[in-house]
Amino acid sequence: MDAKRWAAPVLAVLLVAVAVGWGAVSRSDDGDTVDDAVRDQAPGRSRLASPDPLPSGSEQAGQSGGDGGAAPREPQDVLYLGDSLAMEAQDILGARLERSARVDSYTSEPVAGVTVCDYLQGRPGRSLVKAGNKAAALVKEREPGVIVLQFWGNTWGYTPCMEGVEWGTPEYYERYAADLRALTSQVAAAAREADVPRPRLVWVQQPPDALHPDRIDRVNALYEQQADASGDLLADGGRELRDDDGRWTQYLPCNEHERNTDGLCTGPGGTAQLHRDDDPLHFCLAPTPEGGRPCPAKSPGLERYSRAVAAEVDDYLRG
Repeated sequence: MDAKRWAAPVLAVLLVAVAVGWGAVSRSDDGDTVDDAVRDQAPGRSRLASPDPLPSGSEQAGQSGGDGGAAPREPQDVLYLGDSLAMEAQDILGARLERSARVDSYTSEPVAGVTVCDYLQGRPGRSLVKAGNKAAALVKEREPGVIVLQFWGNTWGYTPCMEGVEWGTPEYYERYAADLRALTSQVAAAAREADVPRPRLVWVQQPPDALHPDRIDRVNALYEQQADASGDLLADGGRELRDDDGRWTQYLPCNEHERNTDGLCTGPGGTAQLHRDDDPLHFCLAPTPEGGRPCPAKSPGLERYSRAVAAEVDDYLRG
């Protein structure tokens, strides 16, 4: 891939992200700072229709977390946390999950520009996530049975809690791994304090990075390492978003659902368009406004991404 081809678009994406992360901020009740515009964009319950069916358990060969062969679980509440990719995917994922009899309710609290440390309690400095929406606080308030966690691995200048940590360095991966452990521990501690079962975490492995493919490979390896260590789950969000070599691509051949659904098989030569020409990161085919939003456009990338996540949750709840 020619990196120069994407230099201008990527710069534009990062400038939007800078505006998101360092825009209007206000002091939250625990001393963190919160981007008011971003916070107010994040809705709770998501109910956007999605036309294709939730895959059966046999279609998803994800991690089982040691529960293979167990009886189906009681319907559980699902909570979705993450960054701008979660922001744009939240309604599509919610529609899939809410069609499942195994999901009691679904809520989402994504915030554009964040990373793992934004959802940690007690982290010094600024955060884009307000105190009441930290992961541990939401465990106590909502008592979810499953928490889906989606993070691209942001660090750049617009993620304040990663200030001073440069992406791709040994310090970046060490810090990221430490934050995964800390978030897992805080969720478990919050469940104990609330006297509720510890939620099962679903770490979403990310699609390819257009400019730095090795970075996302290493981040995904950290998710796998953490899930193995804590008995949690992996959902390969990028499994249908890579080319035959496992790398980034803007177009892929349409699948059957896309061929049979208006507005999804619109790329050249019978292909599904995964990214806009000016944005190699996001999957929404409508422009992303400052602060993000649930995607309003038919977008094959988001359909594929959400299908993989929903299948892993469904598999877990099937037992």
